[in-house]
Amino acid sequence: MQAIQVRKELTDEWDARGVQKGVEYAILTDEITKAWSGMTTRKYKNLKGLTKENLRDNMSTLELVLNMLAEATTTELSKTKNPQTFKENLEVAKSGGEAAGIAREEVEKRTGKSVITSKNAAELNQVVVDLIEGITEDEE
Repeated sequence: MQAIQVRKELTDEWDARGVQKGVEYAILTDEITKAWSGMTTRKYKNLKGLTKENLRDNMSTLELVLNMLAEATTTELSKTKNPQTFKENLEVAKSGGEAAGIAREEVEKRTGKSVITSKNAAELNQVVVDLIEGITEDEE
């Protein structure tokens, strides 16, 4: 639910800045994603084997948190910098995504593994099912 709120605050900010829904939203979203994950939205969806599905709905917890950080940071930067043109909004989006990208790199450095996963919702949910089934079997 919080991810939805963060996204809404971002799109409200873009609306206030005159960003056009559709293509401009997609370009800015792509820039944010690329800046924090190192991949365009299309490449990220391809990695997860998605076609029409929502990328956000197929992220692990860390991926989702970093995506939210990128969007929330972009919103705050936009409020601070007051971009007037699409080009200025593009720079703000890149900067917000880069902040989350720095956080991603730190998490990866400290854990020794990539935050970005090819697992989609079905695979991520299976981990939970397997865990629950394992607990149930242990109780029997």
